[in-house]
Amino acid sequence: VDGVSFQVDSGRTLGIVGESGCGKSVTASSILRLVPSPPGKILGGEIRFAGTDILGLTSEELSNIRGNQISMIFQDPMTSLNPVFTVARQMGEVLKLRFGLKGPEVDKRSAEMLRTVGIADPEERLAAYPHELSGGMKQRVMIAMALLCEPKLLIADEPTTALDVTIQAQILHLTKDLQKRTGAAVIFITHDMGVIAEICDEVAVMYAGRVVEQGDVVEIFERSKHPYTKGLLESIPKKGISKKSELPTIEGLVPSLLDPPEGCRFAPRCAKREKLDTADQSRCFGEDPRLRSVGGGLVACHFPLGGVAGPAGELVAPTPEGAA
Repeated sequence: VDGVSFQVDSGRTLGIVGESGCGKSVTASSILRLVPSPPGKILGGEIRFAGTDILGLTSEELSNIRGNQISMIFQDPMTSLNPVFTVARQMGEVLKLRFGLKGPEVDKRSAEMLRTVGIADPEERLAAYPHELSGGMKQRVMIAMALLCEPKLLIADEPTTALDVTIQAQILHLTKDLQKRTGAAVIFITHDMGVIAEICDEVAVMYAGRVVEQGDVVEIFERSKHPYTKGLLESIPKKGISKKSELPTIEGLVPSLLDPPEGCRFAPRCAKREKLDTADQSRCFGEDPRLRSVGGGLVACHFPLGGVAGPAGELVAPTPEGAA
């Protein structure tokens, strides 16, 4: 990823959306310095949490933040839970390490949290192994574990992937309800624009390792400025269309992140670029667009839809002060 910049405040939900491989999960892992090294490496920038740059913390200082103040729900609940330990053992480890709880108090607190996330008969579920739980129940256990320490920032990396629609709706409702109760900031990562519309206050759209558009969720859905965002929205199945109708698609392939194009990374696939004159197309292929202010949002496009980009220059980004 390159040039990714955003902030999320307490009680707010920021959605990060984009197709597979665009850098969403790497961005999330970077916040907690969980990018495997090698092959990954954080080369520069800042990751500020409550005024502190996480990149400058020692391993011990970072350990005090992970799980305590920042928690993460990982992408696949099927593999995130240890298959050889019971739910009680895995939740108990968190409570023993972070709070020093022992004995019956551990089971009591674990059962309370399972009940909070909507799991019936929590005492019985504590004795279960992961393979004895449904996919939706495993995900609820993961959410319960992430919330045990009442974090100020919750990162949810595609928590509804591989779950059926009914369970997805329950998980989204649960996340919103818990956020209202705790006041936590949430970063919600997904490739599903419908999920973004349901749960998020703000959206950052990623393409090929970069944020190409960012702003209020209503503004993004009703007046998107970047051609890629527009393409994502147009590809969503609409109610009432014929079964024989073909869904709009974005032609072409995502560029290699090992050797990205010189100019706009979306230019080879951009429908708007094809309608520009030769000089403007040359700019798209030769000049890298940076995030600029357009109509109250941020857009990385030389020729944004329905607006004129701000002046060229430094990357436009929100101030980190007060951000989670």
